[in-house]
Amino acid sequence: MSDFTPTEMMTVAAARALSSKDVCFVGIGAPSAACNLARLTHAPGITLIYESGTIGTAPDVLPLSIGDGELCDTALTTVSVPEMFRYWLQGGRITVGFLGGAQLDRFGNINTTVVGGYETPKVRLPGGGGAPEIAISCGEIFITMKQSRRGFVEKLDFITSLGHGTGGRDRAEHGVHTKGPTRLITDLAIWQPDPETKEFTVTSLHPGVTKAQIMDTVGWAPKFAETMAETPAPTTEELLVLRDLHARTKAAHEGA
Repeated sequence: MSDFTPTEMMTVAAARALSSKDVCFVGIGAPSAACNLARLTHAPGITLIYESGTIGTAPDVLPLSIGDGELCDTALTTVSVPEMFRYWLQGGRITVGFLGGAQLDRFGNINTTVVGGYETPKVRLPGGGGAPEIAISCGEIFITMKQSRRGFVEKLDFITSLGHGTGGRDRAEHGVHTKGPTRLITDLAIWQPDPETKEFTVTSLHPGVTKAQIMDTVGWAPKFAETMAETPAPTTEELLVLRDLHARTKAAHEGA
């Protein structure tokens, strides 16, 4: 099965970053698809946690929101939101946070608050929810986003969730000692932060993607690793499981 979409490649590449040992705080949307694909394929032992307090959830279909009954129905247990954040998240018990966003900068800072000025924005977005705490309290952060000049910007209109700040040791100098964003998976490539500057650098291009496509879809001059890999294409199993998951989700949400 060689035909796949850029979104499927992004989801598969993101799923592969997870293991059965991970305790993962899952965001709705692309992160949820990636985390559940991992659970249904190579990482059956992964513990998925959603912001509403569901622990060890194993949804048969992807949730519409953190309040989706599917999460609570399939969880090992459900705790209060204060317990989730204070004991589980701030207690350092979650290894990976999986986030998305409306805007992203080269240091992995995320905006989900406003586009334009805060007082009179062009667009008022859903807000941070638990993402600001997830960004600083999880052991590390993976980000999934489709590349576009509208989303990958030189300067954020608002910093909702801290990445590496202004780069270098800025995150640590703000008293945050978790790793922060360690991987950015897009529909075109895999990016990782430079060890010193913390600026995201392209380390792997997805099959058929060129450097020119990368440069055309970000609002800054992107950096490329000296030796870049090609992301392995999705396997037949990965595509079948992912497509079946989306088909079940579509049927459930449409009432078919």
